Amino acid sequence: MNEDHIVTSFNDDLNHLESLLLTMGGLVEQQLIVATTALQKRDRSLAKQVLMGDRKINELEAELNDAAIKVLALRQPFAADLRNVVMTLKIAAHLERIGDYTKNMARRTNTITKAAAFIGSVSTLVRMSELVQNMITAVLDAYNKRDIDAAEIIRAQDESVDQMLNTLFRELLTYMMEDTRNISGCMHLLFIAKNIERMGDHAAEIAQEIIFLVTGEWPQEKRIKGDITSKMIVNPDDIENKSET
Repeated sequence: MNEDHIVTSFNDDLNHLESLLLTMGGLVEQQLIVATTALQKRDRSLAKQVLMGDRKINELEAELNDAAIKVLALRQPFAADLRNVVMTLKIAAHLERIGDYTKNMARRTNTITKAAAFIGSVSTLVRMSELVQNMITAVLDAYNKRDIDAAEIIRAQDESVDQMLNTLFRELLTYMMEDTRNISGCMHLLFIAKNIERMGDHAAEIAQEIIFLVTGEWPQEKRIKGDITSKMIVNPDDIENKSET
């Protein structure tokens, strides 16, 4: 086998990995869109569609892992090529986790269809999900183009997702304190909100890995985290005062 043929086949291997990753990413995008629509419309059939679609994402990740291991074993890549393979593996793991979160959204949507509707909170959740959808789309495009400027923008967008989570957390806690019958539905919405926030975290992590893939260096500035829900307290007096006005 001549040298040119070896190089060409190596490029084919790397392109195959990239193709698998982008296909996987496209499925994850679609899963989140359908899961969000299911939540918005309280549609159990759409939620079931998401649950069934998760298997394909897992199968693609397994196929990508096998292909990457073969590349590492047979090609013994180094420098930029090694970063390419390793970061593609890491990005695939993030996408698989995002897929798991969409599946969890769908499961909780099946329960929420039986609970009281919280129109305002669901609308905020939908906006939050749409922001994360845009982040996922953008980060896949940044990976495809090796665009580190776009990756930096995506890292910064994660703070907006955190702020929306903070707003929802306070809002839903207030609903639960106003009427204990709201607790079940609100708890599921809180878990969904946290799932979406974690998806944003994974998109931002992918952006960081794209920067390392291209430059060989991790971003020097730490990503700003705006999630303060672990420290948030709602004062019952505030709720009483609100109800009196």
